[in-house]
Amino acid sequence: MPGELTAKGRATRSRIVEGAAAVLREKGVGSATLDDVMARTRTSKSQLFHYFPAGKDELLVAVAQFEADRVLEDQQPYLGCLDSWEAWGRWRDVVIERYEAQGEQCPLGSLFLQVGRSTPGMRAIVIELTCRWQESLARGIRALQAGGRLPADLDVDTRAAALLAAIQGGVSILLSTGQSTHLRAALDQGIADLRRAGSGSGSVMA
Repeated sequence: MPGELTAKGRATRSRIVEGAAAVLREKGVGSATLDDVMARTRTSKSQLFHYFPAGKDELLVAVAQFEADRVLEDQQPYLGCLDSWEAWGRWRDVVIERYEAQGEQCPLGSLFLQVGRSTPGMRAIVIELTCRWQESLARGIRALQAGGRLPADLDVDTRAAALLAAIQGGVSILLSTGQSTHLRAALDQGIADLRRAGSGSGSVMA
């Protein structure tokens, strides 16, 4: 459907998705209704089903994609330019601020529980988010290599995967406890390990 829409249609669909995301954040996935979404977005039922023929589940998948995109957008511009240790430090701060502000409520996680993480649409969103996030971290590590701050033979993909796994572990604990201690430790340790790899090779540390 999105690929077949006019510019106006794409704008309307985006407005519905963003409005639905706001409703779900306020009321929770289990409590929000299509009537709530229609009221927030000033959309008729026929309009809603025009853009989301399969109804609420299709809308929820679209909102999940929106929330997944926000995970990475909220880390910009730092995630996109991790070419110095200072930049990695700024990115670390932004990640912690984002998840501390979110607290124990995770819109994306709630959507996965509601629709089912194993459904094709949701699984694709998880895979895409993981790949995009890991590749962004890998690009940052390669930028450090290009700048002489890390050795050329460093296993970039493994380092990026390990760092992302550590972040997700810290986020999971934060969602369960409301405490960001483990997330902070995961980020600090991951970045410190990278810096030690550079120090051990005699690379420039600035």
